[in-house]
Amino acid sequence: MPQGQLAQVLRGIDSSSDGRLLVGPQTLDDAGVVLLGRAEGLPEGVELALVQTLDFFPPVVDDPYLYGAIAAANSLSDVYAMGGRPVSVLTLASFPEDFPREWLSEILRGGFDKVREAGALVAGGHTVEGEAQFGFAVTGVVDRERMTANSGARAGDRVYLTKSIGMGALTTSAKIGKIRWEQIEPAARQMGLLNAPAAEAMLAAGARACTDITGYGLVGHGRNVARASGVCLRLRAADVPVFAGALELARRGLLSGGSKRGRASLGPEVAIGAGIEEALVDLFFDAETSGGLLIAIHSERAADLERELASRGVPVHAVGEFAEAGSGDVSVELV
Repeated sequence: MPQGQLAQVLRGIDSSSDGRLLVGPQTLDDAGVVLLGRAEGLPEGVELALVQTLDFFPPVVDDPYLYGAIAAANSLSDVYAMGGRPVSVLTLASFPEDFPREWLSEILRGGFDKVREAGALVAGGHTVEGEAQFGFAVTGVVDRERMTANSGARAGDRVYLTKSIGMGALTTSAKIGKIRWEQIEPAARQMGLLNAPAAEAMLAAGARACTDITGYGLVGHGRNVARASGVCLRLRAADVPVFAGALELARRGLLSGGSKRGRASLGPEVAIGAGIEEALVDLFFDAETSGGLLIAIHSERAADLERELASRGVPVHAVGEFAEAGSGDVSVELV
């Protein structure tokens, strides 16, 4: 569902009256967080914060094993974005009746291998016959005092991005046969990377807020942090990492449908500076699959974050900062 339309629907739903709901749908955060305590049978004085999320989508690459791994990494990422740790997953799968069984086996193997890599357990699932779709519902735990909800950014915070953008352009181009497997495989490998090391780094450095970059694209997810936090996100276009070949594809108009939907939905909230190439702007709005973490951290701790990321082999890309919200509806500025 387009981001603006979803926000309109959620405005009429009140889910914040129960104090056990630490993070609900109103802020369009990556996952919900529910606090368990004595009412749920825990001992007096003991609390546990659960992180819950789910995601599934059609194949984004032709390799069934990698598709399964990407679907798992994408689903698990929402827990990492909250500063949590995944504990268990439930499989969500839909496949046509005549879908080759060996492909299905490889998809499941890729997904389950990635879940095991994350240290989580496959606890069950549900399958139906229909259009090919695959993903997971994920349950994790989080320390409520260190939770990186998207409402925690403050003016002056530095912003870091841990993966290159451009997955929408690359996967769309591969789907319609405009690029070869050799060109999409490196992107598939990136999509299959867990965001666990990046999450560990941001927690070690004391990050304030985070989101992962997926279906709403860099601008869409960055906008959600800005709106939830009451600040403005300033992205430096030249510093945003773009995956090799993606910009050339965008120049040819090879983008996912998310780019056009994002610009139509969020246009009034985004200020685009002069001189930024139109194809690059399109990529900022384009949908991503299993993208990186967008991390907000106090400027005095930025060097700590850079050190923690680098020590774990995570790319270090300082891409902007949060500023005081100005007049009007602008929540993201591309400069």
